[in-house]
Amino acid sequence: MRTTRIDINCDMSEGFGTWMFGDDVDAQMMPLVSSINVAAGFHAGDPSTMARTVAMAKDHGVGVGVHPGFRDLVGFGRRHIQATAAELVNDSIYQLGALREFVRLHGVPLQHFKLHGALYMHAARDEEFAEALITALQVVDSELPVLVMGGSVIDGVARAHGQPVIREFYADRHYGADGQIVFTRDVGALDADTVAAKVLQACRQGTVETVDGQTIPIEFESVCIHSDTRGAYELMRTSRDGLDDAGIDVRSFAVA
Repeated sequence: MRTTRIDINCDMSEGFGTWMFGDDVDAQMMPLVSSINVAAGFHAGDPSTMARTVAMAKDHGVGVGVHPGFRDLVGFGRRHIQATAAELVNDSIYQLGALREFVRLHGVPLQHFKLHGALYMHAARDEEFAEALITALQVVDSELPVLVMGGSVIDGVARAHGQPVIREFYADRHYGADGQIVFTRDVGALDADTVAAKVLQACRQGTVETVDGQTIPIEFESVCIHSDTRGAYELMRTSRDGLDDAGIDVRSFAVA
C-alpha cells in the first residue's frame, strides 16, 4: 500500500457539563484533522458540547461523524457492559439521532458512524451485535460509512450487507500479530517522532510493527489519533507535519 492522500480522524466533544475536558484540545487539534468523531452523551459529551464541536468543525471544513459508546460516563465508555444486542443497537441509534439534529442545525452533513472504546471492540468481535447494528443502519442510512478495524467482525458484516466501510489505522495504539489493536485504557506516554514514523510507514509501505516485533501488512483509509491520549497535540502535530513533508494530502475520505 502506498497512498498519496489520507484522512485523519480524531475523537472530540468529550467534555460533559462543568467538566470541560477536551475543549482546548479540540480547538488545537481541529485544524490538523480532516474528520472528527463526536461523542453523543453516553460515554462523554452533552448537547452544548456537541453543538460547539459541530460548529467548530464547520468553521474548519472538517467532516463530522457520530461516536456512540456504552452508557458509561464514569468509565468513559472503556468498560464492557453486559447488554443485549438489541439494547446496544437502540443506544447507538439514539446517539446517532441526537448528533444528526445538531449537524442539521449547523447545515453540515453527517459524514460517518464510529463506535467508541469498548463498544467498538465489542462490535469488532461479536457477530450478533455487529449483524444487528448493521441491519439497523441499513434501514436508517444505508449510505452512511462506518469506521471499522480492517478484518474485524463488523467489517465483514458491513461489507456483506453493502454498508460502506472506512478502515482505520491507529497511530496511538499497539497492534497484535492478528492485525487488531491491543485494547487498553491507557497506552502511556508515546514519543511523537516514533508515532509520526509509524504513520508514515503505514502510508508509504502499508505495514506496521506488532507488539511481538513482527512487521505485518495493514490496509486503511483513515488514520486515528485520539484526543485523550497523553501528549495528543504533539502526536498529531508531528504526524501531520510528517505527512505534509512527504507530500501526502490530508483530506476527508468523503471529499473527491
